Amino acid sequence: MPRFLTALAIVLATSFSAVAQAPPDVLKDLAPTGKLRAAINFGNSVLAQKGGDGEPRGISADLAAALADRLGVPVAYVIYPAAGKVFAAAQQNAWDIAFIAIESARAADVEFTAPYVLIEGTYMVRRESPLQDVEDVDKPGIKIGVGLGSVYDLYLTRTLKHATLVRAPKGGAAGGIEPFVSDKLDAAAGVREPLDAYARDHPEVRVMPGHFEEIRQAIATPKGRLAGSSYLHAFVEEMKANGFVADALKRSGQTAPVAPPAR
Repeated sequence: MPRFLTALAIVLATSFSAVAQAPPDVLKDLAPTGKLRAAINFGNSVLAQKGGDGEPRGISADLAAALADRLGVPVAYVIYPAAGKVFAAAQQNAWDIAFIAIESARAADVEFTAPYVLIEGTYMVRRESPLQDVEDVDKPGIKIGVGLGSVYDLYLTRTLKHATLVRAPKGGAAGGIEPFVSDKLDAAAGVREPLDAYARDHPEVRVMPGHFEEIRQAIATPKGRLAGSSYLHAFVEEMKANGFVADALKRSGQTAPVAPPAR
């Protein structure tokens, strides 16, 4: 991360860290190895982007750096290509925090904060496709590309009644594009922003204006780390309230909305 961004992350986090030193049980939960191991998902460009040397940038990296500063420990980024692979490592003691979407199928293995940013799950289709709205897609004979293990894969698996999902093993926020193109499917499911980016360079496709799911991005920690989870919840709410999340999204060129305060 460039020095001025790291410095900004620390400055914006200072007000919290100065008045809320982490107690020992929080440090045991969030930095049991003496450092904060933060899982970064490069499969979702809204959350993380690669810097010039391959280092993580974006809202996930900025939040991790700010949290590590508050805890008084170094941050160690653990890189993954897709959210499904992040979640799969939850029981392997590979990370202490992760930036993944809230999903009921994952709640048995991780503790979630309230969301800090909201993004949309939607469909991309060919420009001449008769499918116009998200409600049109769930019909017999329709085949949809999805990224294996993504939050929208889990959601569509649970909610679709008629359409068939074709899963791309590499996963990712735009993982549905690969089978959509290679297998000539009817639609690709994914996160709106990367689908929009693909469509801008490929005029033969279009992204639907509506969405089938509002994806709530949160910070997760492995199940049972209750002191750490409580601390993370307060951290996320503070970062939303003081403008840190909005500023980090803006710096990384993202337009997704900040989630409202938790109720």
